Amino acid sequence: MKRWGYVIAIVALATGLLIVGYLAGHHGAPNEMAASPSPAADANAEKKVLYWYDPMIPDQHFAKPGLSPMGMQMVPKYADSTDRSGTRIDPATLQNLGVRTATVERRVLAESIIVPGTVTWDLRQAITVSARVDAVVARLDVRAPYTTVEAGTPLVALLAPQWSGALAEYQALQQATSVDARALRAAARERLRILGLSDADLRAAGRDGASITVHAPQTGIVTSLEVREGQRINAGQTLMTLNGLSTVWVEAALPQAVVGTVGPDTPVAVTVSAAPGRTFQGRVEMLLPDIDPATRTQRARIVLTNSDGALSPGMFATVTLAPERGAPVPVIPDQALITTGNHTRVIVADGDGRFHPVAIRAGRSTGGMTEVLEGLRGNEKVVVSGQFLIDSEASLSGGLERLDARATPPTPASTASMPMGEGR
Repeated sequence: MKRWGYVIAIVALATGLLIVGYLAGHHGAPNEMAASPSPAADANAEKKVLYWYDPMIPDQHFAKPGLSPMGMQMVPKYADSTDRSGTRIDPATLQNLGVRTATVERRVLAESIIVPGTVTWDLRQAITVSARVDAVVARLDVRAPYTTVEAGTPLVALLAPQWSGALAEYQALQQATSVDARALRAAARERLRILGLSDADLRAAGRDGASITVHAPQTGIVTSLEVREGQRINAGQTLMTLNGLSTVWVEAALPQAVVGTVGPDTPVAVTVSAAPGRTFQGRVEMLLPDIDPATRTQRARIVLTNSDGALSPGMFATVTLAPERGAPVPVIPDQALITTGNHTRVIVADGDGRFHPVAIRAGRSTGGMTEVLEGLRGNEKVVVSGQFLIDSEASLSGGLERLDARATPPTPASTASMPMGEGR
């Protein structure tokens, strides 16, 4: 019995001590809290409030706290919160977002520029065969367009009284021996030349009777045939057009972003599906001054040798240009770009889960990479996947607002847009 008495006494003593300690702590806690406010409260109390803003609309500034036009409770922006610490995102969230980064390299962007092109006639080789006098088409030796002819090939026989008279005068003076007669003969020959008769035409005149045969002035293709046999024609009327194929033009469509890197004598390589495995080498002759209104591209004229006739006008071609090498510049993947109506930016990873937006000026793009002319120096890490979610987080935390402030000072929202005070 005595043993149980000792046990009960010890338990009662311990319970009493616990009760006394609890009462002492309960009455002392308010005093300690009152005497020692939290460090966060002290820090906020010492910070200077620059303005108040709605986290959903961080670009609007207000002079006093209260409700924003959206009905949200505004939060303060402190003077020391405008550093470039950026936005911090939890590592687990980054993993869930699938955020990937790429290192900014300094190099010359891929030199090759691949654009579409079209093979056309070399208009320098185009010749129009026309009638110098009124005549009648006695015979057509070329009866269909796109007929290939050699130089000197008969094209058409014409009956022309004016030719016949001048030719008869010239032939009558063939046997003349006096000085005056030879002068008249030379004048008659010059008249025939002006009327469009060549030496070959004169030699064939006697064999063709009263008609005069017109011959091809060069080797080429009859691209247009304007007359028919038996047709009466007038002086100056076009009979047909000849085009040579020893050289052709290729007109390449250049986007305006790469026009500045291409000029006369830029080397090019042209391929066509009609000649697989074959590459035609050439150079840019000139940039045509007009812009295609539909595609907003500028055409580059390329001259190619076509001695075997493998290239035909109208073919589609793939043109690879090699512009001059420039100085190395920062280069980033196209996926890293965030383009808005005002500027282009990227999200730079600072490490330890922190990110901040950087405004850049982009240059030309090719092969999935884009030049950065301003904003990056190289070796930074830019976000290439999930950057839009980080960009939204930076917008909510004021990161984009600070970015805009470095370019253009923000304009505070009018205080008359809402009643200021402790709320509405």
